[in-house]
Amino acid sequence: MKEFDLIKHYFSEQIVKRKDVILGIGDDCALLAPAEHQLIAVTTDTLVAGVHFPVNTSPKAIGHKAIAVNLSDLAAMGAEPTWISLALTLPEVDEQWLSEFCAGIFELCEFYNVQLIGGDTTQGPLSITVTAQGLAPKDKFITRSNAKAGDWLYVTGELGDAALALKNLQGKVDLVEADKGKVFEQLDYPKPRVLAGQALRDYATSAIDISDGLISDLGHICKASKVGAKLNLENIPISTVMRETLGRDKAIALALSGGDDYELLFSVSEDNKVGMATALSNMGIPTTCIGQLNGTEKITTVLDGEAITLNAHGFEHFAKSEA
Repeated sequence: MKEFDLIKHYFSEQIVKRKDVILGIGDDCALLAPAEHQLIAVTTDTLVAGVHFPVNTSPKAIGHKAIAVNLSDLAAMGAEPTWISLALTLPEVDEQWLSEFCAGIFELCEFYNVQLIGGDTTQGPLSITVTAQGLAPKDKFITRSNAKAGDWLYVTGELGDAALALKNLQGKVDLVEADKGKVFEQLDYPKPRVLAGQALRDYATSAIDISDGLISDLGHICKASKVGAKLNLENIPISTVMRETLGRDKAIALALSGGDDYELLFSVSEDNKVGMATALSNMGIPTTCIGQLNGTEKITTVLDGEAITLNAHGFEHFAKSEA
């Protein structure tokens, strides 16, 4: 199957047909007509086999994750996801692999009413690059740079399960079969907090999605907003599987540095705490307060009331490995 046959067969037919897509797949560019008084949020992520997903990951999970990680970025800005483009590099044309890969892509796109509008296909080592675009009101979007000293820090969901699954794959942690399903679901099929992000437009002073690890991503907010943070480590939400497998302290350490959570970390002023908690509770989205921002421009950590030295750090491409 040649390139243009592949595109026509696997990517041109999709359920989502948005009215703001004037021209989609099939021309040199897509043409889009965003609504008035809306800003377009744009994000791009690349997933490389063996780096962002294990080489034996199912193609459906790869397709899902390629979309999910981009929608998670849009969620952190409070944007409504609308369009994606896909650049796919394949070692060869495997029709069964492509069918399952597309199923993972289009299942998530259909759920969030996102249309694939173009992209590219090439031959080479497996990698997937997705550019996702979304819409946010001109006067209501979230950035990393508007947090203030005194704001409270929250996270959605639980942290660390995806990192635990990866450690199991690497042979570093043993898991009973009953626990594998839960943690591998988090690694292979992360759920972007799209609706939470849109709700937080009314309450959050800053937000970021947790992709490289809580401590690393909190550092991005602190740097952008020129604030510091005090983290109460015992409040970090970890699953029963994490706690029973690693023990509390090691589970907390992994939740701080593991990454691949795709939950939201956000700050809320004292005045907006109740409104935020009510709004997200009504949507069935769990949130946990894990600390407070301050003016020190440093991150400090407390466990059971005692200050501790933190050695955890998040994932960073091109960082030198430590001995």
